[in-house]
Amino acid sequence: MQHAQSEVKPEVTGTGLSEDALRMHLYRLIARYLTAPPTQADLDFAAGLSALKGTLLGDRIIALAEAARATTAQQEADAYQELFIGLGRGLFVPYGSYYLTGFLHEKPLARLRVDMGVLGIARSDDIAEPEDHIASVLEMMAGLIGGDFGPRSSQAQRGFFEAHVGSWAGHFFRDLSLDETSAFYAAIGALGSRFVEVEERAFQLA
Repeated sequence: MQHAQSEVKPEVTGTGLSEDALRMHLYRLIARYLTAPPTQADLDFAAGLSALKGTLLGDRIIALAEAARATTAQQEADAYQELFIGLGRGLFVPYGSYYLTGFLHEKPLARLRVDMGVLGIARSDDIAEPEDHIASVLEMMAGLIGGDFGPRSSQAQRGFFEAHVGSWAGHFFRDLSLDETSAFYAAIGALGSRFVEVEERAFQLA
């Protein structure tokens, strides 16, 4: 399991990327900013994103770019600390078990570990957080789409999404989008919330 940056150009004209490639990149983009405080290079990257206005995701991507241009790495380091770490606990606890049960290390994490084993997804030794951290499950979805764990059918993607992303990530992102600590992280929340909605709709129609 790896948290990694990737070149992300979702809903940008002329990218030549397939729909699945765009999905994979968008999962990784959102995961990157939830893994650790953004560097100035990370913010510069987000600031350079462009998208089609008036599309399901485009307006949220444009808003993220605008928020990235209006902040600094130090501001977002402080915001990340307050939002996700805090003194003992941040404003948000970005773990599936917590969102689904109110407690950490509960049955949702156990079920995720079982499904990881079935899918051939291994935990990285250098990752300290439980596997149901929001950034981790987004990275796993990206890996399933990109074939990092071997060829996986759309049904395998759907099963993982419904069990470990769609079951709680939309609530987390909506909560984050409404928080006033950081306009940048609120924009991440708004983009994540809309992306989860788009993914849910697509899987229902598949």
